[in-house]
Amino acid sequence: MPTSPMSTDTRIRKLHARVLRRRSHTTSDFLLNDEELRFAADCERMRVDRNGSVLSLLLIELPEQHREQENIDFFARMLEGRLRTTDTPGLLADGRIAVLLPDTAEEGAWKVAIDLSEVYPPGPGRPKCDVLVYPEKGRRDGLEDPSKEIVETLTAQEPQSSGEFFFAEAMPLWKRVVDLFGGFTGLLVSLPILLSAAIAIRLTSDGPVLFAQEREGHCGNRFRIWKLRTMRVDAEAMQEDLREHSHQDGPAFKMAADPRRTAVGKFLRWSSIDELPQFWNVINGDMSLVGPRPLPTEESVACKNWQRRRLNVVPGMTCTWQVCARGSVRFDEWVRMDIRYVNDYSLFEDLKLLVTTFPSLIFQKGMR
Repeated sequence: MPTSPMSTDTRIRKLHARVLRRRSHTTSDFLLNDEELRFAADCERMRVDRNGSVLSLLLIELPEQHREQENIDFFARMLEGRLRTTDTPGLLADGRIAVLLPDTAEEGAWKVAIDLSEVYPPGPGRPKCDVLVYPEKGRRDGLEDPSKEIVETLTAQEPQSSGEFFFAEAMPLWKRVVDLFGGFTGLLVSLPILLSAAIAIRLTSDGPVLFAQEREGHCGNRFRIWKLRTMRVDAEAMQEDLREHSHQDGPAFKMAADPRRTAVGKFLRWSSIDELPQFWNVINGDMSLVGPRPLPTEESVACKNWQRRRLNVVPGMTCTWQVCARGSVRFDEWVRMDIRYVNDYSLFEDLKLLVTTFPSLIFQKGMR
């Protein structure tokens, strides 16, 4: 990942230049590599978010006997002659060929797949294809096309990702190592605090010590987040009636003086002690020490398409918003902070945010 604004800007300029000149006369330059294709896809996705259009991604898996370089070059030449100038082909790291088809619905993308497959004789020698659509509106459901039977013969196995998160990257090894070390250390160091808080919760209110809630995390995967209970046991049932009093705009719900909090819960929330059980979420891999805060599922699915780009990385216990602007900015700006982190996170950035989190908890006056 980039480690400085200068290196980020340089990398973006180089990728832009590479994408713009991809239609050169050299066939080997026609297919973007994996990194360049990911960059082009991200640009197209942002364009879709702005203008409300649609983007289809055609995935092509050549038969095993046709995966030599000469066969890939042949397919690239075929693509060069049949694609629009706005379409962007590339070669993924797993060997599949991918084609970005802007302003093309799923039916149109399948027509491109059928057209390309007709070069090969029917049977197992034909390429396997799949189509992902952004924004996703259901894959091939109710596909009305006279070539539907041909589509079924071309369909590969179900992809492991949707069109929304297909290009999201896995957590790097260095980040997982830091999380495991920090998660175990944090859990051990905070154990006396957790035990004291648990006793205080049981003595002052009815209900369990821990509170579990479904959240949406990396690539939309859902998990149960753990917290010390700071509210009444019926707090979630009361939220809809309190929605109009939320001090945070957008889908996120936050109140400066939430009447559902218990006496002990007010201190636990102010000090963020209630978040300490999430070290277990970090150890389990659902969360990271640093990353965008995971929203409750109903709030996350209500986000706009561009805002859901915050889910391209594993969510965390702390991030830029918690350190710099907790409860003091509009939801759009909160998400922009998260997306800037998604685009530029590094080991140095994570360590800096971890070091500055504790002082921010003491001196910041934002909502908790």
